[in-house]
Amino acid sequence: MTDTQVLHIGTQAMVLATKLGAPILITALLIGFAISLFQSVTQIQEATLSFVPKAAGVAVALMFSGNWMLHELMSFTTNLFHQVPQLISGG
Repeated sequence: MTDTQVLHIGTQAMVLATKLGAPILITALLIGFAISLFQSVTQIQEATLSFVPKAAGVAVALMFSGNWMLHELMSFTTNLFHQVPQLISGG
């Protein structure tokens, strides 16, 4: 197994982690921004106000993108397992 192969697998894993985390993080970011904007407009300074909408938004994002996330992760893992003999032999 060469260093180029290790870097390629590592890069693929990091890209996959970014793709899998993006829907959840973007949802939480947008909901947090909307709640912060609402708090600044209404001058309500309650720190716990954004927790429930963020949790609900993340749950909805997981419901809609969970199947896609699972397929992406299974595809990556299957491809990696198929490459194991080739990586061990150094070919």
